[in-house]
Amino acid sequence: MGPGPVNAHPRVLRAMSADLLGQFDPEMTAYMNEVMALYRPIFGTDNRWTFLVDGTARAGIEAALVSLVAPGETVLVVNFGRFGLLLTEILGRIGARIETVEAPWGQVVPLDAIEDTLKRVRPTLVATIHGDTSTTMAQPLEGFGALCRRYGALSYVDATATIGGMELAADRWQVDIVTGGLQKCLGGPSGSAPITVSEAAAERIFARRHVERGIAREDIDDGDGPRIGSNYFDLAMVMDYWSDKRLNHHTEATTMLYGARECARIALQEGLARRYARHRAAGRAVTAGARALGLEVFGDDAHRMSNVTGLVIPAGFDGEAVRRAMREDFEIEIGTAFGPLQGKVWRIGAMGYNAAKHKVLITLGALETVLRLQGFACTPGAAIDAALAAWNAEVAA
Repeated sequence: MGPGPVNAHPRVLRAMSADLLGQFDPEMTAYMNEVMALYRPIFGTDNRWTFLVDGTARAGIEAALVSLVAPGETVLVVNFGRFGLLLTEILGRIGARIETVEAPWGQVVPLDAIEDTLKRVRPTLVATIHGDTSTTMAQPLEGFGALCRRYGALSYVDATATIGGMELAADRWQVDIVTGGLQKCLGGPSGSAPITVSEAAAERIFARRHVERGIAREDIDDGDGPRIGSNYFDLAMVMDYWSDKRLNHHTEATTMLYGARECARIALQEGLARRYARHRAAGRAVTAGARALGLEVFGDDAHRMSNVTGLVIPAGFDGEAVRRAMREDFEIEIGTAFGPLQGKVWRIGAMGYNAAKHKVLITLGALETVLRLQGFACTPGAAIDAALAAWNAEVAA
């Protein structure tokens, strides 16, 4: 019950036990076409270029950035947590000129602050995280892509922590590239990165394909266009395989494709609206239960992720001792925190297969027991009562 990875859905594990197929087998390419169709509604898009990048969620992030950004180009990063910092680290390796617009951990960046920075720096790309699990905050994205387009910039969103658990609306938001992962709200294992690419972003990606790869960084631009420094993460080459051309790029991760396909099938069979409501109910139950225990919930309530909740560790308590007791006595894992929140916050995830009423109640009951045994004063049973009431109220609404 941490911020991810979480328990995989049993159907996903069963799907991944199927026999391997050759990457050009007609059955395999039919599965690929199914995957593209299945993920379009999950991303909220009609994009033709909706597919998988083989690798963890970070593979999707790197593929998007290295395929869009040339050394020396200006990129604006919307930074409100650990994973905004990750974007700047990746972009620094590419050789981009990085500008940031930031908010303190526990808050999000207002749209007008993004616009003020856009006016000033005129980037070619604006990159943000949707839900940053390090702070448990979700950046509002309504109007984000349209704002970027107004100033001539493409837009990128990392939705690893929210895909399948909070609404994604790539077309309505007018976002150019969105990437995700399986290991959180989609209830799968880490190792495959769903991605959707707009026509505008695809044009930019394919415009760079004619340039030879594999040259020294100092020769990256010879006047014939920016070169791409990665072979594996070159989306133009990956997209050729996911097109009718079926041009070989690398050996497809067949087993991960089976898993990604089943994750999407489960999500769509449940119904996305119902699935998002289940995650909201789980998140609100965790929040209500924690507050009933007397714990402080970290961050801005107005922009909290529905699937990860940060709890401030009470003064004088050993946060790691509590996590250890949860793991050893109850076999429940909850998360620690990064950077300025390390040692100050626990993070409880209720997502995917684990966004279930009984799992939330069991987790809160275990946390109450561990805290009481360590001398924390609370009303026995209050967390369960509050969580149950919050879950039922959300479901009724």
